[in-house]
This record gives sequence, structure tokens and C-alpha cells, in this order.
Amino acid sequence: MTEPSATFLLFGATGDLARRMIFPSLYNLLSDGLLPDDFLIIGSARSDMTDDAFRAEIDAALRQFLPADRYDADIATRFAAMIRYQAVEAGNAGQFATLADRIDGRLERGLSVYLSTPPSLFAPTAQGLSDAGLITPTTRIAMEKPIGKDLVSSRQVNDGIGHLFVEEQIFRVDHYLGKETVQNLLALRFGNVMFEPLWNATAIDHVQITVGETVGLEGRVSYYDGVGALRDMVQNHMLQILSIIAMEPPARMDPTAVRDEKVKALRSLRAMTAETVKSHSVRGQYTPGAVQGQIVTGYADELGQSSDTETFVALKAFVDNWRWQGVPFYLRTGKRMPTRQSEIVIQFKPVRHSIFGRDGQHGAGGTGLEPNTLVIRLQPEEYIRLQIMTKRPGLERQVHLEEVTLDVSLTAAFAGQRRRIAYERLILDLLAGDQTLFVRRDEVEAQWAWIDSIIDGWKEAHMKPAAYSSGNWGPSAAIALIERDGASWHD
Repeated sequence: MTEPSATFLLFGATGDLARRMIFPSLYNLLSDGLLPDDFLIIGSARSDMTDDAFRAEIDAALRQFLPADRYDADIATRFAAMIRYQAVEAGNAGQFATLADRIDGRLERGLSVYLSTPPSLFAPTAQGLSDAGLITPTTRIAMEKPIGKDLVSSRQVNDGIGHLFVEEQIFRVDHYLGKETVQNLLALRFGNVMFEPLWNATAIDHVQITVGETVGLEGRVSYYDGVGALRDMVQNHMLQILSIIAMEPPARMDPTAVRDEKVKALRSLRAMTAETVKSHSVRGQYTPGAVQGQIVTGYADELGQSSDTETFVALKAFVDNWRWQGVPFYLRTGKRMPTRQSEIVIQFKPVRHSIFGRDGQHGAGGTGLEPNTLVIRLQPEEYIRLQIMTKRPGLERQVHLEEVTLDVSLTAAFAGQRRRIAYERLILDLLAGDQTLFVRRDEVEAQWAWIDSIIDGWKEAHMKPAAYSSGNWGPSAAIALIERDGASWHD
């Protein structure tokens, strides 16, 4: 499976993800000369529509979601010529047969199928493809999250697809893995000699991972309620980031080696119990407040009824292996936060012995010695900052230290290069058959096993979400979660 696919088949082609991300990404790949001239894109959904009507919708989406300087009428015309539309509903054998007719003669050159549909349609859609003769050794299938809602249902989803495809043909999408800064974690750790020797419990005090959103439900009422922040964000995006931070060095940069080490880290997560969830987790739900100067309503108001679904979660996790023994990983994510930001903080331990004053503390005779901190911002800006100690200029006999920042702005460092949509990387890798940045089945199941332990603990302990005003970083208990250990969130 080394030849790039010549045909891209998208189910859910009229959805929001397709309009905002997938078609603009395909357009950008064409614009950069990364798609062959005879590439075929077939969009599919339940609605009846002509090719021309669908092309017009896609062109409108490109004009809306591409930066103004990226839209080019000539390229858009070439792009439209590659696009076809075929109405297909799961279970309709006749429509799948018509779809197969439109792909006739191209199968041997590879077909990449992208499922941007509810998970309940994954297996029926795959079965329809099989019955229509569209699954061959050169067919690949990509699935958007969620892959189930717990370990049992994730296995059902995976079994449904795994019955028709071998694992090497299955590409489970987590768009965070397409982000440049997330991929840079691999480069930072394994491409620089200074970090890896310190990347362990000897030198690191704790790790923080924060994913904050300013939005509320934003039209996702039917999906989000009953799912919540733990399943929606922690189970996939945040645990994927954690696995890259915590993994052992892979033998080589290939899909098997990288994902082998990630799954080992995920399996090392210490399961929670009804007792530990009380001290190691916080659930929250936003109430009315102000976000960035705008008055907003509470979750229950948006939903139209009361609910026990959490919109915020903070966790204290441990990776029980030699490298990370005793090092807490603090995770927090929520909606209606003060700012939209995703970042990783690696907090190093203080120097073992300070020669610059007693304990290196502020105050009489003190010097202000602070432990080093590495901050990796994923969004909205992209940067890597290392906070180090340096001598303050002056002629004083006693050395006074101040914290300064070594700042690498990826946006500035690569100012001549366009910052790409995460889906561009993922679609290109799907077409090429490279699974490195996709999630393997055993990773998904290891993630769900840990998440299930938290959910079960919450149920047994009868933990309900605590209220927090919109525009704050969650309930006050989230602050206490980390400050009990003598640390604080990096806000």
C-alpha cells in the first residue's frame, strides 16, 4: 500500500467539517501541486444534488473559509473539475452500486474513503462499500472521532470496520496530530540532545496540559450533552498529547515504532477509583457570565433543561513506569474559558543546591531563583518558550537572578511558509498510506480503559459537576487540585 490513492471519497460531504476543513485542505493540496491532475473527489451525503450544484456549494465554502489571499479563481476552476457528487444512504444497495459505477476503472489506482459521519454509520457504510465491490487491498478508510463512547462501544465500532478492513487500511483521525506544534513535540524531544536526558522524573516536577475553549454548545447540543468534556476532549486530543510527551524514544520514525511506544505510555496510566476521583478529578459546568467582554448564558440555559454533563474537567494523572514514577500530569479542559488556548507546560525541578543564596528565595538575602519552565503553545499562537535564570545587570556584590525567556515563535521563524490546516497533513498522509499520525486500535482502547475508570469512579462516588461562572478557569476546586501540591496553573 505504497502508491498514493487516485480517488478520494468523502461521506458526510455536506457537513460543517467538510466545508470548513476538508475541502479547503484538498484545495490547498491542489494549489501546492500535491494532487495529480486526474485526481477524483466524490462527495456523498443523503441529499439529492447535481454535480454542478454541489460544486457551487464547495466554491462558496472555499470563498468563506479560505484566507482571501489563498482563493484563486483558476485553481478553484481546476478543483471544481475534479469534484463529483453522489447521493448515498447507508443500506441503499442501489445507490452504492451507482457510486461504484462512478469509480469504475479507477479502483486499482487506490481509493481513500473518509467517514465524516456519526459513528453509528461507520459499519453500515463500510458494508455498503464491500457489497458494491469497492473494498480492495488498495482501499483505505479514515474515521473521524468519536470512536465509541466507552471501551465496549469503541470495540463494537472497531469490530464493524475491522471485519472488512485490515488494520493497515484503517486511519483513525485525531486532528490534533495534524497540528505542526504537536508534531514538533517529537522533533523537540528526539531531535535535540539537551532535552531527552532531562525528560524524566529526575528533572521534571510536573506536566500541565491545558485546552481551553471560549465557546459554549455552538449548535452541538444533540452531540455534546451526555458526552461532556472528558469524552469529547480528554479521551482523544489530550491523551494523544500526553502519550507523545510520555512515550519512550521509538527505534525509528515509522507508524509501528511510534505507535508502539505511545500505547505503552497510555497503558501505564494509573486507573482511578471512587476514592481517587475525589482528590484527583474535578467536574464543572458553566453558568452565566462574561467571556472576553461578552455576556453569555449558562449551559443549562443553552440546553433548555438541567443536566449532569460536565463542560469542564481537571485531572491529576500518573504514568506508572520507570521514567515518570511520581510525576503528576495535570490536565484541564473546558468550555467558556477566559481565552482560547492549548498549551503544554513542562515544569522542571529546582536546582539541587543553590549557590546564590539560602534556598534561592525572594526576600532578604534571597536571589529569586526559579525552576526552569518549558511552555509549548499549540494555539492560537504557536511557540516554544524556555524560562531560564540569568544574572541581572549591575555592580552589586550579591548576585541577583532574574527569569528571562528564550522564545522561539514558530510563526516568526517560518514567516515565509504558510501555516497549514491540520487536515492537509492528515489527508496527504491518508492518500499516501502513512499511518504515523493516525491512531491505532490498541491506542483507542487504552485511552477508553482509563477514561472508563474515571467515569465509573464518578458514578460510584456520585460526583456531580460544580458550577463555575463563564469566563473563569473552572470551579475553585480545579485550583485546589494543583495548589495542594505546591504548584499552580500556568494561565
